[in-house]
Amino acid sequence: MIFGEMKPEEAEGAILAHSRKVGSETFKKGRHLSAADVAALKAAGVATVIAARLEADDVAEDEAAAALAKALAGNNIRAAAPFTGRANLHAEAGGIVEIDAARIAAINAIGEAITVATLAPYETVTARQMLATIKIIPFAAPRAELDRALEIARSSDAAMTLHAFKAHKVGLVATQLPDTKASVMDKSRAVLDARLAAMGSTIAREIRCEHNDLAVASAVRELIAEGLSPVLIFGASATVDRRDVVPAGIAQAGGEVLHFGMPVDPGNLMLLARLDKTPVIGLPGCARSPKLNGFDWVLARLMAGMAVTPEHVMGMGVGGLLKEIPSRPQPREGTRAKPASPRVAAIILAAGQSSRMGGPNKLTMPIHGKAMVRHVAEAALASSARPVIVVTGDRAAAVEKALEPLSVTKLSNNCHKEGLSTSLRVGINGLPDDVDAALICLGDMPDISADHLDRLIAAFDPEEGRTICVPTVGGKRGNPVLWGREWFAAIKETKGDTGARHLIGEHADAVCEVPMPDDAALKDIDTMEEWERRRGD
Repeated sequence: MIFGEMKPEEAEGAILAHSRKVGSETFKKGRHLSAADVAALKAAGVATVIAARLEADDVAEDEAAAALAKALAGNNIRAAAPFTGRANLHAEAGGIVEIDAARIAAINAIGEAITVATLAPYETVTARQMLATIKIIPFAAPRAELDRALEIARSSDAAMTLHAFKAHKVGLVATQLPDTKASVMDKSRAVLDARLAAMGSTIAREIRCEHNDLAVASAVRELIAEGLSPVLIFGASATVDRRDVVPAGIAQAGGEVLHFGMPVDPGNLMLLARLDKTPVIGLPGCARSPKLNGFDWVLARLMAGMAVTPEHVMGMGVGGLLKEIPSRPQPREGTRAKPASPRVAAIILAAGQSSRMGGPNKLTMPIHGKAMVRHVAEAALASSARPVIVVTGDRAAAVEKALEPLSVTKLSNNCHKEGLSTSLRVGINGLPDDVDAALICLGDMPDISADHLDRLIAAFDPEEGRTICVPTVGGKRGNPVLWGREWFAAIKETKGDTGARHLIGEHADAVCEVPMPDDAALKDIDTMEEWERRRGD
């Protein structure tokens, strides 16, 4: 890659290395300088710019990041669209992330250009949580280094796999001594209920019995006979030996004690056992508390359908000193951590009167055999945007019929004759409270694809100040536009048909231009002539 100072006339096609004020406009870092940009630089009296020019053996940063992200992602992991040389991997469900740490380290050791940062192996994650980020440090990666990274990533099964939680019907045995309080047992049950609910499982039946081996054996056999798995045992008194009451009861039932104790604190006194194929776990006393403990790690693996062996338990010691880490998240004590992946919705504006078409509602007119608005809705549904809201108005019944049976939320705008701003208001008011941003899509842009939308979503980053994401083609801005939640109130205050366009001009520092691979972001259909050219067969 060629990098350094260049005269404007030498910089066409190069990548701008640092943001530069050019007249009234700011050319931001990473901009691919066009002929028009070069002319603007010269007109502004700019003598040189610092830029990068790729050579034949270079792979552009986004292309390289996307390729490696795709190669690393296994089951239940989604690779987001790349932006500024970064591609993130996100969980498609709650579960346990399994990571081949040796292969990730090998990729990071190839050279300076390619980096992969992941969560710790076997971490419990929530849906939409970021699992890894692939970042290309310069504007391009050497092709030989990328090829080596891809070879390592593909050398075996996926280097990163998400084991999604599965719904289990769990059995619970709770033993009691003469002085055991029912309130203590009820509280322990409530804590366990919360743990399981977070993983999509429930306690199907609880048996409370005396604290002796015969009673434990009878309860364990009864729960397993009902098909419940795993079976968990809360002992009224802590298990202190393999021959204590709980392990003795498991053996009496015909089970096998696989391992007693674990190198995790709190959680040392956990018991791992099995009866035929059913896991049986003797819970440590700390499991009565909602705080993170070693039992949480074992339970999460079981709920994700993963095997738990003595070797797995004995391997949990590094990182297993939990009580001495005050900063360690404890999600069960209150709110769960918010997923790193923002929730972005799509609002499709489909309420207009199509006045320039001279009669028909253009959104229901066919393009390649499919209603125009349906193309946009299918693109939104194929993207990572959720929910997808369609705002209807003029001839709403026909528009809604054209969308059947797609899983979109339909909202009616009875004030659509007052302008596009009224549809914006209806759409934003219909968003769930936990939505972080919304794509405002036009229903008359049938060439928009999921890839276009995902590129905009990948660019959105409030921490980096990228809260308004605008697609560009050859330096010209188009649609749809992604707006962060902080702009929703201002958008709802707009009037008439201009929408929120003025906010883009007034808040340039928040605007992120996202180059598109084709001109779909500029192509809408407003006239019968245009429809005739585009309708296909």
